[in-house]
Amino acid sequence: MKMDFDLLVIGAGSGGVRASRMAAAKGVKVAVVESTFLGGTCVNVGCIPKKLYSYASSFPGAFSSAEGFGWSQVSSTLDWEKLKHNRATEIARLNEVYGNLLKNSGVQLLKGHGALVDANTVKVGDKTYTAKHILIATGGWPVVPDIPGKELAITSNEVFDLPVFPKRLLIIGGGYIASEFASIFNGLGAKVIQVYRSEKILRSFDEDLQDFVMQEMIKHGVDLRVNSDIASLEKTATGILATFKDGRTEEVDQVFFATGRRPNTKGLNLEALGIQTGKRGEILVDEHFRTNIPSIYAVGDVVGHLDLTPVALAEGMVVVDTLFGDGTRQMSYDNIPTAIFTTPNVATVGLSEAQAREKYGDILIFRSDFKALKHTMTGKNERTLMKLIVDKASDKVVGVHMVGDDAGEIIQGFAVALKAGATKAIFDSTIGIHPTAAEEFVTMRTPVEK
Repeated sequence: MKMDFDLLVIGAGSGGVRASRMAAAKGVKVAVVESTFLGGTCVNVGCIPKKLYSYASSFPGAFSSAEGFGWSQVSSTLDWEKLKHNRATEIARLNEVYGNLLKNSGVQLLKGHGALVDANTVKVGDKTYTAKHILIATGGWPVVPDIPGKELAITSNEVFDLPVFPKRLLIIGGGYIASEFASIFNGLGAKVIQVYRSEKILRSFDEDLQDFVMQEMIKHGVDLRVNSDIASLEKTATGILATFKDGRTEEVDQVFFATGRRPNTKGLNLEALGIQTGKRGEILVDEHFRTNIPSIYAVGDVVGHLDLTPVALAEGMVVVDTLFGDGTRQMSYDNIPTAIFTTPNVATVGLSEAQAREKYGDILIFRSDFKALKHTMTGKNERTLMKLIVDKASDKVVGVHMVGDDAGEIIQGFAVALKAGATKAIFDSTIGIHPTAAEEFVTMRTPVEK
């Protein structure tokens, strides 16, 4: 039976677009199905707009710091409508870029919601299309706790386009999204309360980083409340009344749930085909990202290995190589760097101290906590943390962690070093760039006790 396509991709986010383009470049017939905007979560309501708003939130701090360097005091106000408009213009430009990338690659775009009919058929609207291979790349979706008044709250899908800037914002959650938006809206001028049910935010990160970034966020003005959780929300004449499980209340203008994301599989018809899923609803796949149905694959947040855009891109490339290449490409989840755009930034690559102790046993810790040169003249008490974790037996650096300005930019280079198997001796023999914060990573000589 002749198929309409060699590969049909459901979802035009990061992983789906990359897989579509790379497959088409190999001369096969490809289509991608998308019901909303091109680019997925990252481009539209994730990484890109979040980083733009993070930049916006940094200016008040820069203005106040300038006085220490001899500049007159700056008085400025946020034009929320202008920020939203300029962000929307940039996202529209990126949507067009993604469309051109698909078009120029020879990929056919099918607009509408895609649902599986059988192992080789996808329904889009009132039409059906057949394909030799199907790739699901539908990403994730925010989770909202089932509490009274939950309909009054927003998620990361709505936060960029709020009609009115929230002067009082309550954020529920302690992960990437909650912590980043707490810093963003605090920087933009809101009174931000961040509530998290556990003892520390960013619980999957090195414990030193958790403690340090919490202290720094509080210094910058975020009202961070741990060991606390929300019970209900109620509309009032002047805002939203939030009641916590301990009975305390707070009235705010907006409540923002950043309480996790789940794989976006609604309406795909997975159950009817018998596609296996995990406890969180993630699609289960093998090392080639093949589901239990041999013709159907899945990548990105919908499989839930690591919900990061570059990971989805890399997984998509494995699928393309498996189907249309020599099949040798593999996906490694070791030493994947990541950054959190809080104020100050957090970035990390490799193992946390706890993970390294469990894996290697005998390790060395190198740690530096200092005030960066920039802040010696600003009068601010912001500090920077840098930490190296070394396997004592092999001398390999197995973890690099940082809290401070431009942490993501700095850690990216050290991720290459870890991938290459750099030892502490190599770090020590590397000449630093002076004066920078980054040079601290190659000048730490004395290990510290836990």
